[in-house]
Amino acid sequence: MFIRSLKVRSSNGNVHEYVRIVASIRENGRTRQKVIANLGRRDTLEAILPLLNRFLAGEDDQQKLSRELKQDSPLEVLDAANWGPMLVVRHLVGQLGLWKLLDAGRRWPHLMPDEDPDDDWVSRVMVLIANRLVCPGSEHALANWLETDYACDRQGRRYVPCWKEDGRVQVDRTVLQRWYRTLDHLLLNKDTLEVSLYERLRTLFEFQPEFVLYDLTSTYFTGRGATGFAKHGFSRDGHPREVQVVVGVVMVAGWPIAHHVWAGNRRDSTTVPEVIRDLAKRFHLARVVFVGDRGMVTDSNLKCIRDSEGQYGFLVGMTRRRNPQAEALIDRVDESRWMTCEAGINARERHDPPRTRVQEVRSDQAGVRVFVVDSDERRAYEQGLREQAMQRVRRGLEKLQSRMAKGRLKQPEKIGAAVERLLQRHHGYRYYAWELKDGQLRFFEHPVNLPREKKYEGKYLIQTDQSEITPQDAVAHYKDLNEVERGFHCLKDPLGMRPIWHHVERRIRAHIFVAALAFLLDRMLERALRDAGISLSSTNAWSALATIRYVQFRVEGELRSGVTPGSARARQVLKALRLSDLRPPTPPPGEETTM
Repeated sequence: MFIRSLKVRSSNGNVHEYVRIVASIRENGRTRQKVIANLGRRDTLEAILPLLNRFLAGEDDQQKLSRELKQDSPLEVLDAANWGPMLVVRHLVGQLGLWKLLDAGRRWPHLMPDEDPDDDWVSRVMVLIANRLVCPGSEHALANWLETDYACDRQGRRYVPCWKEDGRVQVDRTVLQRWYRTLDHLLLNKDTLEVSLYERLRTLFEFQPEFVLYDLTSTYFTGRGATGFAKHGFSRDGHPREVQVVVGVVMVAGWPIAHHVWAGNRRDSTTVPEVIRDLAKRFHLARVVFVGDRGMVTDSNLKCIRDSEGQYGFLVGMTRRRNPQAEALIDRVDESRWMTCEAGINARERHDPPRTRVQEVRSDQAGVRVFVVDSDERRAYEQGLREQAMQRVRRGLEKLQSRMAKGRLKQPEKIGAAVERLLQRHHGYRYYAWELKDGQLRFFEHPVNLPREKKYEGKYLIQTDQSEITPQDAVAHYKDLNEVERGFHCLKDPLGMRPIWHHVERRIRAHIFVAALAFLLDRMLERALRDAGISLSSTNAWSALATIRYVQFRVEGELRSGVTPGSARARQVLKALRLSDLRPPTPPPGEETTM
C-alpha cells in the first residue's frame, strides 16, 4: 500500500488536495491501483496529525506534557494555556517598535471617576490584536478567549476575565470599560501611528513607494450600528439589508500603510480625492502612481490625481459595461499584436497555466494610454457566470410558459411584467429576447446582446498616463490590486473585522483599526515564512502556534512552569522568526494576574 493525493477544484475556484491510501492489484492481466481508504483533505490531516499520533501511541495528556517539559517525575497540571500566538505577536510588535510608539501616544482625556489614569492600555492593545488574529470576537467575547490563551501585559501579569452577570452582559462592566477605553486611546493616535509604522516598514524592508494600491470594501453590522454612520449602501458582503460602513485600504509594496472608514452609503469614486490629499499631506509621497479599480474612475478623479502636488500619475481600470468608448477600444484589437504576460505564482503551479495577453490600442485622449487585456482565467469565470445566469433565466421562462399552457396566466400585460421580472433578476436581457404572439410566449437568444457578451468575456481595459511603462508591467501592477482584495479577506475572515457590535462611531473606527494592525502583523509573519522558504500560509501558521502552550504544574509538591515546543509546523514558524526565548515575562511576586 502507498499514499496518493488528488487535487480537486471547488465551485469557488479554490484547489484542495485530498489524500488516499491505494494498493496495486492485478486484474485481467493488468496492474491497477485500488483505493483502500479516503483520508480527507491534506490541510485537515496536517492540523490533526499531532492528535492522531498521540491517539495511535496511546499516550495520555500527562505523559505527553511530562515528555515535552522534560520532566522525569509525574506531574500535576494546574493550567495549560495557548501561548504561541501571543508570543509571536509580542515579537512582531517589538520589530515594529509599536510599544514605544504607543507609549509616546496620547490618552483619551475624558475618563470616568473610577478609571485608572495610569492603566497600561498599550499592553491591552497587543491583547486585542492577538485576539483578532486567533479568535476574533467582540470585546465582550474576549473574556472567553482569555480563559484558554495566556495573554499577559508587559510585566508578565496574565489577563483574566471577571465574570459578573448583569442582564445580557456577563462580564464585569468596570473591566469591560477598560477594554473599551483602550479603543479610545488607540484611535486618538491613528494618524500619527500609521505614518510612523510606514517609516518603520521602509527601514525594515527597504522599499520605494512607486505604486500606491487602493481599493474599497464594506462590512456590515451585527445590530443597528452607529446612528448616521452605519447606513445602507452597496454591499460587497452580500447583505444588502444590513447597515454597513465602507472601508478603504491603501497598500504600498505589499504593505498596508493606511485605511479609511466612511459611512455605509459613500460612493466609491467620491473617496479618491480624500485619499490622494491624505497621501500627500501625511506621507509626503512626491512621486507615485495611483493604482485603482474601475469603480474609482471619473474625469474629476483623474484630474485630481494629475493636479496633486508632486508627480502623481494613475493606472486604473475602465468600466466595460454601458460604456460605448470601452466597446470601441476593444474593437480596435489586432489579433496579430497580442503580447503574452508572465504568469503569476499560482498560475505557474497549474498543470495547464491560464494565459494572459495584452496589447496597446489607440486612445482617443491625449496623454492617456489604453491597454486591452485578455485573460483565460477571467474568461472562464465570466463564461461560467453567464451560463449559470442563462440557465436560471431559461428555467424561469419555461415555468412561465407552463403556467400559460395550463391557463393560469392569460392577460398580456401580466405576462409581459412576469417576463421582465425574470430578465431583470439575472441580467437576462443580456442573453435573451422574447415575443408574445397569438397568446404564445416565445423566447430566444438575443441576436445582438449575446454575441457581444461572448465577444467581451475575459477582456478588460487599463488606462494610464505613464509614458514609459510597458504593457506587461501595466498588467502586473494592476493585478497587484489582488493583494488588496486578499487583504480584505484577511480583515473580514481569518482576522475578523466582524462582528461589529459597537454603537459609537469612534469605537467602530477603533475596532477596524485593531483589525488593520492585525492584518499588518499577519503580512509580516507571511513575509518571514516566505523569506525562510517555508511553504505555510499565515492562517495555518497561527493555528500551528496554538500548539505552543504555557503550562503551570506541580512536581513533587513544587510549583513550576514551562513552555511546550509545539507541533513541527509551530517549530518551523519559530525558526523562521528566529525566536528562541519562549517563556513569558516573569510577573512581580504576588501580582500574577490582572484584569
